[in-house]
Amino acid sequence: MSKCSMHLNFLLVLLFCCVSPASFVLLVENPVAGLVACSPRQIQALTQFKNEFDTRGCNHSDNSNGVWCDNSTGAITKLQLSDCLSGTLKPNSSLFSLHHLRYLNLSENNFSSSSLPFEFRNLKKLEVLSLSSNGFLGQVPSSFSNLNKLSVLSLSKNDLTGCFPLVWNLTKLVLLDLSDNHFSGPLNPKSALFELHQLLDLFLSNNNFSSSLSSEFGKLSNLEVLYLPSNGFSGQFPPTISNLTKLKVLRLSNNHLSGTLAPNSGLFELHELRFLMLDYNNFSSSLPSEFGNLNNLEFLYLTFNLFSGQIPPSISNLTSLVELFLDGNELTGSFPLVWNLSKLSMLDISDNHFSGTLNPNSGLFELHDLRYLNLGYNNFSSKLPSEFGNLTILEVLSLESNSFTGEIICNRSSLFGLVISYNNFTGQVPPCLSNIPFVILRENNLEGSLPDNFYVDASVQTLDVGRNQLVVKLPKSLINCSSLRVLVVDHNSIKDTFPFWLKALPNLQVFILRSNKFHGSISPPDQGPLGFPELRILEISDNNFTGSLPPNYFLNWKASSPTTNDGDLYMDYNKTANAPIYYTYIDKIDLQYKGISMEQEKILTFYAAIDFSGNKLEGQIPESIGLLKALIALNLSNNAFTGHIPLSLANVTELESLDLSSNHLSGTIPNGLASLSFLEYINVSHNQLKGEIPQGTQISGQAESSFEGNAGLCGLPLQETCFGSNAPPTQQPKDEDEDEEEEIQVLSWKAVAFGYWAGMLLGLTIAQIIASFKPEWLTKIIGPYKRRNH
Repeated sequence: MSKCSMHLNFLLVLLFCCVSPASFVLLVENPVAGLVACSPRQIQALTQFKNEFDTRGCNHSDNSNGVWCDNSTGAITKLQLSDCLSGTLKPNSSLFSLHHLRYLNLSENNFSSSSLPFEFRNLKKLEVLSLSSNGFLGQVPSSFSNLNKLSVLSLSKNDLTGCFPLVWNLTKLVLLDLSDNHFSGPLNPKSALFELHQLLDLFLSNNNFSSSLSSEFGKLSNLEVLYLPSNGFSGQFPPTISNLTKLKVLRLSNNHLSGTLAPNSGLFELHELRFLMLDYNNFSSSLPSEFGNLNNLEFLYLTFNLFSGQIPPSISNLTSLVELFLDGNELTGSFPLVWNLSKLSMLDISDNHFSGTLNPNSGLFELHDLRYLNLGYNNFSSKLPSEFGNLTILEVLSLESNSFTGEIICNRSSLFGLVISYNNFTGQVPPCLSNIPFVILRENNLEGSLPDNFYVDASVQTLDVGRNQLVVKLPKSLINCSSLRVLVVDHNSIKDTFPFWLKALPNLQVFILRSNKFHGSISPPDQGPLGFPELRILEISDNNFTGSLPPNYFLNWKASSPTTNDGDLYMDYNKTANAPIYYTYIDKIDLQYKGISMEQEKILTFYAAIDFSGNKLEGQIPESIGLLKALIALNLSNNAFTGHIPLSLANVTELESLDLSSNHLSGTIPNGLASLSFLEYINVSHNQLKGEIPQGTQISGQAESSFEGNAGLCGLPLQETCFGSNAPPTQQPKDEDEDEEEEIQVLSWKAVAFGYWAGMLLGLTIAQIIASFKPEWLTKIIGPYKRRNH
C-alpha cells in the first residue's frame, strides 16, 4: 500500500472516531441481524436497502463491514458495506432515508449502471462519504454541495465525467479524492475548490484536467498532499506555490509541464517536502543547486524530462533521500557526487550522457543501504572497480549499453537481477548465475561455455547470453533449473544437437537457439510430439538442423490454447523491510517478425511464435500446426519443405505473420488463408506453387514480391492474370495418390490428438478419485501458489 493511500485510510478512521466514539456500537454480524442498538424503523430501512441489491458477494465474516448505531437514539450513524453489493443505486433507495448517517462507505461495490443520485443531499449529517471503485457514471450532481458537514469525500475510480464538481459549502473538507475518473477542463475558481481552506489532501490523478496550474493553489495553505499526476496540466509552476509551506507530497507526474525550474519558482521554499515527483513532463534547463534546500526530501523523481548539464554537488545535501530517479534526461558529466546520501536505497541515472569511470571518490561505494542501481544507457567505461564488493545488499544491478570492460563481478549473494548487456565484458561466464533469478549478459565478448554448476531448484528464471562467443554445448545441469522461463543463447558458436532433454523443464516458455552451429534432427527419437509443456516461443533459425517433422510434432504445445497471462514476464520482488521495494523487469528478445528484424522487443507470452528458418528441414509441414491457436508468427522459410501448404493453417486464427518462402512447396495456396483477419504479412515466394492467389484484403494487399518465384501462380497482386489461362483453380483437385497420402497424414495427427485428450480425461478422473481421499503425502507436496502483478 502506498503512503498516500495509507494516509487516506488513516484519515477516514481518525476523522470519524474523533466525532464521539462513546456513542457508537460496532456490530460486525450480518448487517440486518442482531442490531440490538438500532431502532426497528432503522432496521427496516436497512433491510429494504439490502434487498435492493444482489448481496451474494457479501463476506459476512469480513470485520471491515458493519453497522453502527447510536446507543441513545437507535439511529444508524455509520454504515460500511464494501465489496458486497451489486445492482443499481436508484433515487428512491432506502439508503436516503437514513438521515442520521455520519459515516458512509460503499466503496468497491458494483453500481456500474448507476449515476450518482441527486438524493444524496438528504444525508445532511454526513461527515465521511466514500463511493470509490463502483463504476458510477455521469456528472456529480450539484446537490453534493449541500453536504456542508463533509470532512472526507472520495469518488475515486469511477466513470464520472464533466468539469470539476461544485464544492460550494464544503468548507470543512480535509480530504477530497476524485482520482481515476474522466473529469476534464480547467480547475475553474468558480467551482470553489480554492475556497477549501481546511483541505489537507487533494487527489485528482488520472483524469483529463487541463490548462496551467492556477495561481489560486496558493490559497490552499494547509495542503499536505497535492496529487495531480496523469492529467493535461501545462505551463510552469505558479510562484504562489511557495505558500504551501506544509506540503509534504507533491506529485505532478505525466503531465505537460514545461519551462525551467527557476531558483525563484517557489518550489524550493517547500522545506517540508518528503515526496517530489515531476517525472514524465517537459521541464528543461539544468538542475538548480537550490535542490539542496529541500533537505527533508525522501523521494525525488525527475525521470524523462529534458534536464541537461551536470548534477549540482548540492544534491549531496539531501541526506534523507531514499530514492533518486534522474533517468531519461540529457544530463552529462561524470558520476555525481553522492557523499552523505547514506540512506539511499534506489538510484537510477540511466538513459543520460554520463561518461568516464566509476570513481570510488564519488561516494557510490559508501552507499551501504543501496539495493537498486541502474546506470544503463550512458557512456561509462573502464573496468568495474573492486569496491563494488562494498555494496553488500545490492539486489538489482543494471549496466546495460555502456562500454564497461573486464570480467563480470557478480559474487553478491543478494543479487536478484543482473543486467549488463551491450558492453565489452570479456572472459568466462561467471559461475554465480544459478543464484540470480534474472541474468542478462547479452552482446558482450564472453567466451567458453555456460558454467555447469546449476544446482537443483536453482533460482535462475531468465538467462540471456545471446550475441557472445560461446562455443561449448549447453550444460546438462540446466535440467535442474525448474524455475527457468526464458533461455536465450542466440548468435554464438555453440556446436551441439537439439537439447531434447530440456523438455523436462516445467516452466520454460521462451527458447531461442538462433544463429549457432546446432545440427541434426529436431524430431524426437520416438517420432512423437516435441514436448516442452509450457513452450510458447521457439526460435532455432540459421543453424544446421536436418530431417523431417512427424505429423503430430506440434501436438500438446502450450500454444494450442490462449493464455490468461496479462502480457509481460515480470521480475516482481517484495523485500520485507520497513518499506517494501518492488522491482519490475520485462524480458526482451530479438525477433524476426513480419519480415523485419526487431531488436529487444518485449516478450508477450499471450502469443506464440515459431521460427525454423534457415535450416535444412525437409518433408511435409505437419498438419498439426493447425492446433496452435495462439500462434501469431510462423517462419519456416529457407528450408527444403515439400508437399502442400497445410489446410489446417486456416484454423490458426490469431496468425499475423506467415513466411514459407524459399522451400519446395507445391500445389495451391489454401483459400482458408484469405479468412485470417489478422494476417498482415505473408511470403510464399520462391516455391513451386500454382493456381490463383486467394483474393481477400489481407492477401491481395501484400507486395508482389511475396508471391514471386512461383511460375504457376496468377492473380493479384501479381501482374499475371488468371483469365483465359490454363491455371488450375485455387483449390486444385489432387491426384488420388496425393489425396490419399495427405488424408492419412491428417487422420494420423488427429488420431494422436484424440488419444492424448482421452488419456488426459482418464488421468483427470483418476486424479479426482485420489484427491477425494486427500492422502497426507499429497497435501504435503502440493503447496499454495501465489502470483502478484505489479
